Amino acid sequence: MKFMNRDLRNFGRAYVIAELGANHNGDMDLARKLIDAAKRAGADCVKFQSWTKDTIFSKGVYESNHFLKDDYRSRNDFTLEQIVEKFQITEAQLLEMRDYCTKVGIDFSSTPFCERETDFLVDKLGAGFIKVASMDCNNYPFLDHLARKGLPVMLSTGLSTLAEVAEAVDTIERAGNRDIILLHCVAVYPPADEIVHLNNIDLLRDNFPEYPVGFSDHTLGTIIPLGALGKGACVIEKHFTLDKSMFGWDHKVSATEDEMAIICEAARRIPTALGSYRRVLSAADHEKIPAFRRSIVAARPVKAGTVLTRADLDLKRPGTGLAPKWMPLVIGRTAKRDLAYDQILGPEDF
Repeated sequence: MKFMNRDLRNFGRAYVIAELGANHNGDMDLARKLIDAAKRAGADCVKFQSWTKDTIFSKGVYESNHFLKDDYRSRNDFTLEQIVEKFQITEAQLLEMRDYCTKVGIDFSSTPFCERETDFLVDKLGAGFIKVASMDCNNYPFLDHLARKGLPVMLSTGLSTLAEVAEAVDTIERAGNRDIILLHCVAVYPPADEIVHLNNIDLLRDNFPEYPVGFSDHTLGTIIPLGALGKGACVIEKHFTLDKSMFGWDHKVSATEDEMAIICEAARRIPTALGSYRRVLSAADHEKIPAFRRSIVAARPVKAGTVLTRADLDLKRPGTGLAPKWMPLVIGRTAKRDLAYDQILGPEDF
């Protein structure tokens, strides 16, 4: 499928999203530094999250003041509502960041969490695609609304059963949108290796063969995203930070600039290296064949008229004479002339 002016497909060059989320900590100077670092690392896109304190949690959650299992569980210097409000990004700030991304030369998008945020993302920000968070994979009224905006829909599938993913895809299709990218995702921060199940990339590809499949990553480090690329993932989304120890929600599970550079290089090289399912020898392989393969040679001086035995023959480089497979036919033949030690044999010699 055509996506952000390129061909997005399974086993093709992967599109790398540096997920800023709330790692800007509400500070647009920090956001600019993150955008600059993502560009240096080679990411194709930086993505924000458009939620506000009114679109992510209900009043009851704020009243219970329950902190998820992250940096905040044991903190008492602020409430959940205060920290959510601090880390949200306003419409004006999103416009500012969109313009800065244009200046830097990197794609921009954001994940909306309500219809108003979706409309602003598409109608005012001019984003090229809509990313759907895992929490909304079963939010079918919301999926119907954003599908009708006519942009490619990138759908994270964390928390969802295969049946729920199928219903989400059906909802988007019934709204007239068939530009869908599915992202395998585990909505645990960070997940243990045994629950990542990268084979689900194949599962999604097999069950939804019309659509490209990528990977939204919450693991530590770079190894698992590289594994996803080896599975043919067409998108890699990875949280991004300047410093893993920084105060904030997702910094600990985020990639640094050096780690993102590794992922971006892999996104270019691994799809190329995966190559074809056909056994194909390159021109460089063909050039090496004569020097690297072996020929039948005389293992010792042989007089003309000698009936050749296996002891008279050896196999050595280069491969410019009779190939090893002809050995059974050479044994028992009579030498027409004297053969020198290590002489490469040909049909004319017997």
